[in-house]
Amino acid sequence: MNPKNQTSVTHFLLLGLTDIAEVQPVLFLMVSLFYLTSLVGNLSIFTVTILDSSLHIPMYFFLWNLCIFDIFCSSAVVPKMLSDFLVLQKRISFGGCISQIHFFHFLGSTEVVLLAAMSYDRFVAISNPLRYTIIMNNKVCLGLAVFCWITGFFHSLLHTLMTVKLPFCGPNVVNHFFCDIKPVIKLACADISLNLKLLNIVTGTLVTSCLVFTILSYVFISRFLVKIKSARSRKNALSTCTAHFTSVFIQFGAVIFSYTRPSELHSLNQDKAIAVFFTVITPVLNPIIYTLRNKDMKRAIKGLIKQISP
Repeated sequence: MNPKNQTSVTHFLLLGLTDIAEVQPVLFLMVSLFYLTSLVGNLSIFTVTILDSSLHIPMYFFLWNLCIFDIFCSSAVVPKMLSDFLVLQKRISFGGCISQIHFFHFLGSTEVVLLAAMSYDRFVAISNPLRYTIIMNNKVCLGLAVFCWITGFFHSLLHTLMTVKLPFCGPNVVNHFFCDIKPVIKLACADISLNLKLLNIVTGTLVTSCLVFTILSYVFISRFLVKIKSARSRKNALSTCTAHFTSVFIQFGAVIFSYTRPSELHSLNQDKAIAVFFTVITPVLNPIIYTLRNKDMKRAIKGLIKQISP
């Protein structure tokens, strides 16, 4: 049997963010701070939306799901990244690498679909406020959430299976700080053109369709905002959309730049920078974005602090 048809690699070595030893302790402290802030922020919103009955509405149900994705998506990458700052050889098993690929893309792609679902929620809330809770009832909200989870799972499963089927005979050095699809499949001792095409086409279609749906939702939202005569009502309606639109801009921009560019324009070093953005920084930004101008959330957090304060 041709050895190139078999996988002989049992583990991978990650190059990490940098090979400069003096910089790694600083990066460890910075990433640790961002990760802890992300956990505290997202867990706070997660807890508040459960405990405060006034937040048991569709908007905060989707925000609750978004917090789950941010917590687990960053946790699929950052803890390993932090431990690698403290060792010379950044090693990960073959199974651990494949698992990291699957869970990172499962949670990341689910979040993209969720942001599209949240745009529909905002459209219903502004276009039909009197029937909002009737249209966006528990059954509809749960159905949308399940659809997001299932879509993300099968999208990730496709790429994971396509990666596992590739033979890896060496070298085993991944030019990244975690196991992402592109830097891993570049190590395969086989033709990866189909993998790259599927990544561009399938991921591109998923992201583009969600982005188009979101943009169309906001086009229709803007038409209703123009019809609102009260400046105060218009401002309140806009405030509920600003946080979501900011998240959409950040998340979709990063995903499109990293995963849907033509392969000839592909740069693993650029992907590292983008990956740091949506694994370390974005999970910190979302809690800030959704609480900074949200009076209900700030009120609920203050109420919870008062309850637990001695």
